[in-house]
Amino acid sequence: MSKTAPASPAVSPVQQQGEPGTSAPHTAAAVSFRARRRRPGMAVLAAALIAAGGAGGFLAWQKTGERTPVLAVTQSVAAGDVIEESDLTDASVSLDPALKPFPAGERNTVVGKRAAVALVPGALLSHGQVTDRSLVQDGEQLVGIGLKPDRLPATRLSAGDRVLVVYTPADGSADQGPDTGGGAAAQAPTAVSARVVRVGEPQQATGDLVVDVAVPEVQGPGLAAQAATGRIALVVEPGGNS
Repeated sequence: MSKTAPASPAVSPVQQQGEPGTSAPHTAAAVSFRARRRRPGMAVLAAALIAAGGAGGFLAWQKTGERTPVLAVTQSVAAGDVIEESDLTDASVSLDPALKPFPAGERNTVVGKRAAVALVPGALLSHGQVTDRSLVQDGEQLVGIGLKPDRLPATRLSAGDRVLVVYTPADGSADQGPDTGGGAAAQAPTAVSARVVRVGEPQQATGDLVVDVAVPEVQGPGLAAQAATGRIALVVEPGGNS
């Protein structure tokens, strides 16, 4: 009589996954998945950081994209000249904090004042470029002197430069300076210290130009008389270039 081996008891799938002592990989994965799902606060924090970063980027873009109406120069204005309405225009620009141009709304406060430095077309007009003071001070006179190209330095002159206006004798003459009417030409000063107020544009044909200088009022008439003869030259004093 043959004997049949007893059948092994059936094990349910639930017992295979949940029996103590078993090491099925599915159990560890399930535990890890459940642990991650138990941290909803991290997801909220990440979403908040992303939103904050996006908002900050938008604000930075909006700030840099802001444009401010300011005053700009449309025509060349020499130092010392009065600024007129036609010399200015409005410009809308994105400003660097280091720049301090006049707001467009202050146009009326600028017109009628003088340019403290030479103004060039296309530049923004800043506070340091405008003054309400005359460049000719009390006790001074303004004298215009015409100069040939070989009677002044090649270095460009600017308003505020300190110069010497030198009297030059006529050809074959020992004249040292202008005759003041008392027959004392030989005792007249051979040079006058002056300050450049304005430099004109050179004439296209000859290159001659007119330089306005401020001198002590007692020397103004004599300098004007000498300048009329054309026997004059300009020397920049040491440290005189501004």
